[in-house]
Amino acid sequence: MSEPLFRDPQAPVADRVRDLLSRMTLTEKVGQVNQRMYGWDAYERTPSGHRLTDAFRAEVAAYDGMGALYGLQRADPWSGVTAETGIGAADGARVSDAVQRHVVESTRLGIPVLLVEEMPHGIQALDGTVLPVNLAVGATWDPELYEEAAALAAAQLRARGGHVALVSALDLVRDPRWGRAEECFGEDPYLAARFTEALVRGVQGPAGERIGPDRAAVVLKHFAGQGATVGGRNSAATELGTRELHEIHLVAALAGVRAGAAGLMAAYNEFDGVPCAANRRLLTGILRERWGFGGLVMADGLAIDRLVRMAGDPVAAGATALRAGTDLSLWDDCYPRLAEAVRRGLVEESTLDTAVGRVLALKFRLGLFERPYTGARGADPARLERLSERLARESVTLLEHDGVTLPLAGRRIGTVAVLGPNADSVPQQIGDYTAPQRPGAGGSVLAGIRAAAPDGTAVTYAPGCGLVGGDRSELPDAVALASAADVAVLVLGGSSARESGTRFDANGAAVVASGNPVEMTCGEGVDLAELGLPEGQSALLDAVAATGTPVVVVLVQGRPHALADLSAKAAAVLSAWYPGPWGGRALADVLFGAAGPQGRLPVSVPRSSAQLPVFYNGKDHGYRGYVDQPATPRHPFGHGLSYTTVEYGAPLLSRSSVAADLFAGPAPLSCTVRVANTGGRPVRETVQLYVRRVLGGTAWPRVRELRGFAGVELAPGGSAEVTFPLDAKALASFTYAGEWAVEPGEFAIEVGPSSQRTRAAGLTVTPAAS
Repeated sequence: MSEPLFRDPQAPVADRVRDLLSRMTLTEKVGQVNQRMYGWDAYERTPSGHRLTDAFRAEVAAYDGMGALYGLQRADPWSGVTAETGIGAADGARVSDAVQRHVVESTRLGIPVLLVEEMPHGIQALDGTVLPVNLAVGATWDPELYEEAAALAAAQLRARGGHVALVSALDLVRDPRWGRAEECFGEDPYLAARFTEALVRGVQGPAGERIGPDRAAVVLKHFAGQGATVGGRNSAATELGTRELHEIHLVAALAGVRAGAAGLMAAYNEFDGVPCAANRRLLTGILRERWGFGGLVMADGLAIDRLVRMAGDPVAAGATALRAGTDLSLWDDCYPRLAEAVRRGLVEESTLDTAVGRVLALKFRLGLFERPYTGARGADPARLERLSERLARESVTLLEHDGVTLPLAGRRIGTVAVLGPNADSVPQQIGDYTAPQRPGAGGSVLAGIRAAAPDGTAVTYAPGCGLVGGDRSELPDAVALASAADVAVLVLGGSSARESGTRFDANGAAVVASGNPVEMTCGEGVDLAELGLPEGQSALLDAVAATGTPVVVVLVQGRPHALADLSAKAAAVLSAWYPGPWGGRALADVLFGAAGPQGRLPVSVPRSSAQLPVFYNGKDHGYRGYVDQPATPRHPFGHGLSYTTVEYGAPLLSRSSVAADLFAGPAPLSCTVRVANTGGRPVRETVQLYVRRVLGGTAWPRVRELRGFAGVELAPGGSAEVTFPLDAKALASFTYAGEWAVEPGEFAIEVGPSSQRTRAAGLTVTPAAS
């Protein structure tokens, strides 16, 4: 008897899907759209290794197969998996293969299971290499570097048996009170889109039907608008108009779809009362019909169960999500009852077939029917570690500087006092969604400074205060050390470190209510009303500054904290974001001058929570500010100083007027600017291009919008010309007709080192020729 068509690796994926679907029972189909089980419940540690649990075997038997299994290798306080009970790098492939072997060999059709893992900044598993959080990655303004790191992270995931990487990429930091700000690339859609494209290329490899054995399928989170929830509260509603949705919150998603992303995850939030997982307008009308997306849509954890309040019961809730375009569930109790929904006539079996087909197509694209077991060699951990450190180094952003104090290697320093609650803690610099780290992994800021300090320079340390609260009992020791030092490095900020005592929601979000002693100030479920530094940290800064010793403030943070004017207290202020395990070494390189600060802000830094929002690309209605403080941010989007000075020439356009219809083809014009290093140190300058509509159009224009950026290396005294093409994407707006179009009018094409320091050239876009 010949092999069935779905077993033929040479047959087109669509033909294999149709053949396999025709052979499946309703129960088997329902099993393929379910991701009901937590992966850590599928195994247990024994004295001789790991064994599959009876619960896992029963789950496979219930549906004669399994669509996907989430988090087999996840380890963290929520899952309860520790270094002692979890799966390390040495066992990852073996346990994954055991899971796959049971599914393939114990089911009628032998359909492999998708093994899905979180990979927000490296695989969330024991011994997984941790990268800086996305907000730090965004601060590098270097998508090519991130693409290289993402490719190695994907290879590491595949070598341990994983197939699908869940990665936050689509959310924007429109309100920094939101605890998940660290998972975003920044506040700007253009910047996020470029990093999303890099992510897809890195994780999945070259575009095409097949995904290689050393690459993974990527599911982009979260679709859509989750960063714009009311009040910066996690999972709250969004209040977005059509233009705002398309011009701001769908741009990165569209870029990811065009780059070939295998899947998107529907967000928790809702539009006009309809949650994303049940929003047919979003998941079918926009994503599939307008954009032509043929990949997978996954629900967020337990999101479909939340629909019961709207649909009336679990069966109807599952049918609602399936009809809307959600293909694969996550942990819920509703999708397991889809067979009942079909029998009750709540959803057509053909609709279920469509969703099943997308799940199967991804399995075929990954080659799981031909290669169900782990075979990839994996990435070199040392190389990925070096890339993690390089990302951290490039993300360090110099916000303020007196022009004298840094780099420290340029001064005669006998003693450096390293102070602050974030100075000596690796867990507090690696961010949320990370597995427990092995002892000795990485190094703190204090360790980095001690290693980088030249011979003859003493390094002293005191925490000075706690991460949260206002206790001042440790202040005297810190003040004494600062008084005796030549410079004080004060390491402040926040933490997303999950502790064993942290309480969690059913979906894994932290529950950190007011007065809770757990020291988390950022992360999923950890939203802040007040963005200023905690009372104890502010008191420490004031006391150390009062000693007269030059103070360098380093902010280790997952969101931009609101900053007062620190020019009278600090000689320099740097943001290191959450730089990852090797961030201490990276930061020390910048402090001592082995590397220059290259980071640029991917998000605006507010003066206070009261002035929010402060994102740079709002709409200018002539508003001038508040009576009691400016409306402008403390530091604008794109800002970042260096250890030298760079001058910008006037931008030059290849033509000053162009007809709107010429934008239908290749870029009809370009903008060139000369930049010169007028200082004594080399620099990698990030040249930024902005477009601002001055006159015309069918809607009120935004202040300005990022439309290009380029990194250029400049030696002392050197200069270079940077040229940006200007195509339709650079000038187009989303119109009331529901399409992107270049509208006639007057534009300012601006170039500079930040969104508030630009030089402009005028451009006239005339109506299309009749």
